[in-house]
Amino acid sequence: MSVKEIESAITQLSAKDLAELMAWLENHYAQMWDKQIEDDLEAGRLDALLAEVDNEHEAGLSQPL
Repeated sequence: MSVKEIESAITQLSAKDLAELMAWLENHYAQMWDKQIEDDLEAGRLDALLAEVDNEHEAGLSQPL
């Protein structure tokens, strides 16, 4: 199925079905984002950023939430 076909099908949805689809898409995208973060952590792609955060915290530059 092409994107154009999906777009066409979406325009034919009722408001209720569209809201359900939007909720599903938001959840699906959030899961994809979480997976990407996990993969980046495991691969060490965030190590430099995490080290910077640790250094700033140790220097007293952080605040409690």
